[in-house]
Amino acid sequence: MKFSHFEAFAPRCPVCLRAGRQPHGLVIAHVAERTDTDVIVATLHCPDCQHEYPVLDGIPVIVPELATLLAERGIELMLREDLDPQLEGLLGDAIGPDSWFDAMRQVQSTYGWDGYADLDPEETGRAEDPIPGSARRCLARLLALAGPFEPTPRRMLDVGCAAGRTSFALAQAFPQALVLGADIHLGLLRLARNAGLGRVSYPRRRIGLVYDRRRFDVAIDGADRTDFWACDATCLPLPTGRADLCLALNLLDCVSNPRQLLESLVQATSENGRILLATPYDWSTRATPVTAWLGGHSQRASHGGSGEAFLQALLAGPQGHAIPGLKILAQQSNFAWHTRLHARSAVHYQTHLVALHRQIVSA
Repeated sequence: MKFSHFEAFAPRCPVCLRAGRQPHGLVIAHVAERTDTDVIVATLHCPDCQHEYPVLDGIPVIVPELATLLAERGIELMLREDLDPQLEGLLGDAIGPDSWFDAMRQVQSTYGWDGYADLDPEETGRAEDPIPGSARRCLARLLALAGPFEPTPRRMLDVGCAAGRTSFALAQAFPQALVLGADIHLGLLRLARNAGLGRVSYPRRRIGLVYDRRRFDVAIDGADRTDFWACDATCLPLPTGRADLCLALNLLDCVSNPRQLLESLVQATSENGRILLATPYDWSTRATPVTAWLGGHSQRASHGGSGEAFLQALLAGPQGHAIPGLKILAQQSNFAWHTRLHARSAVHYQTHLVALHRQIVSA
């Protein structure tokens, strides 16, 4: 956790925020390991409700349900990355498919490949294979849709940043800005933070339970202005209006409450700021209860179950239903996005892009 980002983004207590109390600013209560610029191991503390939040391997975990997250994902912060490839393969075979270990490796493979395979000196591919960088191409298109930024953003938030390459891309596009990448996946956050420190390491899935450990050095522009925190996207622990630009790529259909996510982004974005969204409406009940889906059901209604119609109503629909303070600047219904699963499989999406203006809401 960079001291510069702790000061600039001024994290608030998510427990207080979720309880509807005025969230208190967190303080650094105990530091066990640090550098001149970063906190590596520490404890953050809320002076009001007394909740504490850990900083592990430089990643602050600032979520309202800390015990639940650590019970489900804490192992990702403690796994070694220096295992011999043969031993890592043996462990994968022994633990088996559909296990937490295999699921974690698959996610890291997918996002690690898309984010960093273009920098891997040993990466090879056929002409018909997917090309890494879908997330960055999506970001570039959204920035074009949003038009010129006046004034230039000073603080930017990449919600659902995954392996962090889009966070670095934002820092490169806006050389005067600080960028905060936020995600709930602790293993991906470690990948992102380590990439910023100059070393990429991730398991690249070949087929089945066969993974190739990719390790290579990188030098990424903007890494000194980019930090990564573990946060709940539906309860961002930030003061109102802290970010001048909020990015959420393919996140809307991966949270338990999409409307709550949109409201959280609005709360975090400054007036006259921008919110950039992308979603393929690829709903799953493992992430989102069907009653919270934006489209994909209720085809008997006039909208025919269209996700675009549901989202349009939330962003710019009738007063009383729409989330206040948003204006659609531009959108694109079908932007090609592909996700590599393994050497013989990729998923191709048509993603809906929306660039939004955060308007001033009159009292």
